[in-house]
Formats: sequence, structure tokens, C-alpha cells
Amino acid sequence: MKAVVLAAGYATRLYPLTLTVAKPLLTVGGRPMADHILDRIGEVDEIDAVHVVTNRKFADSFQRWADARGPEGPPVTVHDDGTTSEDDRLGAVGDIAFVVARAGLAGEDLLVVAGDNLFDFSLAAYVGWWRGKGEASAVALHDVGDVALVRRYGVVALGPDERIESFEEKPAEPRSTLAATAAYLFAEAHVGLVARYLAEGNSPDQPGRFVAWLVPRVPVYGYTFAGDWRDIGDAEQLLDADNRLRARSGLPARDTYEPD
Repeated sequence: MKAVVLAAGYATRLYPLTLTVAKPLLTVGGRPMADHILDRIGEVDEIDAVHVVTNRKFADSFQRWADARGPEGPPVTVHDDGTTSEDDRLGAVGDIAFVVARAGLAGEDLLVVAGDNLFDFSLAAYVGWWRGKGEASAVALHDVGDVALVRRYGVVALGPDERIESFEEKPAEPRSTLAATAAYLFAEAHVGLVARYLAEGNSPDQPGRFVAWLVPRVPVYGYTFAGDWRDIGDAEQLLDADNRLRARSGLPARDTYEPD
């Protein structure tokens, strides 16, 4: 089993911070976001390699980060998708297709996590639950408990067996308060469907759109987790995540965000 970390975005909402630093390499709680994600991935014994896909602008920075990590955990390979700006970016689904082809991952089960997706649930428990579903894909879900808030996310409705019945991006009338997080599991048999999805002219952005396309075609399940989840989209969310993780590490809170 392999893991893919999506880190090729340009994070324009966080300019000027992300003009020179990739969002997943911004520090929260004194460590790069990507470190927190790799800690969680390292809990999954089945994962024997991590593939980080980024862009040409930040590929060298990610390579230095990967080289500095040391021998702990599965090896990390950094892939440059060749893009240089918002104008030529591949999109998240496009980057999944890119790294699957480049690294030869079509014959693998995949865990795909966004590089700005911070959470404290166990990926090992998630994978174990998913293995019990047979040949299926899955998305991790967080119940935000608020209809107005969930409209900002992909919204999932589950059947009694936890199979996803519907997946809608930012619906006006949500069927539930279950928000899809950017932590996906794709069965080997479904990984090859990424290329078909793109060949049909579907959007290369937002992995949730690919999941929504999968739902009527193959079994896709929703794993509802408790605990903290942060989708770092803007400066306010970044500061909040930083202070929460600083508190856990015994560090003082800050009024404004500053990278360490």
C-alpha cells in the first residue's frame, strides 16, 4: 500500500506567506504541517512508501524537507508535476493521475491525503475499518454539527451500512452535517478509474468530485471520526491550528501567525 500527499497547490488565499513557502511546509505548533501528516501516515504498517506531489516552484523545498526527515517511517519520494502557477496547475485529481502514472501506482491500494489537512484520528484505525468493507473506496468524514457550516464542504449522506448514498460539493440544501475531509482510500481496482474520470472531461480539481463520480459506480464508504480536524484554507484557520497545536506542545498562544 502506498500513500500520496497532495501538495501542488499555490495557496493564493494565504499570500504573502505562501509566495515563498508551500502551505504544507508552513509550521503549526512548531513543525511543518507535512510533518504532522507524515506522523499519522507512519502509524499504518501497510504503507511502505509515501509519494508527495508538488509543483516546480516548491519541489526543491519539499526535497530538502524530505531529506531532513531521517530514516523514521516509510521513505518519501517528492514528485514535481512541472507546473509553475495557478494558470497551468494540474488540479488535485490531475496530480493523483500524474503521480499514479509516474510512480507506477496503478497496481496499488492508495491512501490519499491533502497536505493542508490536519486531524488527530488514527489512520491505522481508518485503514483497518476500510479493509473490512471488501473491494471498496472510502472517505473520512467529520460531523461538523451545523447545516450552515457544512455548506462550505463536500457533504455526504450515508446508508445504514456506511455506504455513501450521495456526495455533493457545497450544496445549498445539505442532506447531512457530515463533511468530507481530504483523506481518501482507493482500492487498487478503483485507482485506474482516475484516468477514465479525467478522460471523460470531468473537473481535475477537488478529489471529492472524483469520489462523487465513483459513488454510483463502485462501493464507496464513509468513515466518521471524532476528534479535531482542521482544513487550513485561510489565515484565520492557520492561526487557529497553530495555537491549538502550540497549546498541546506547551507553547504560548500568538495573536498573529508567524512561521517558525
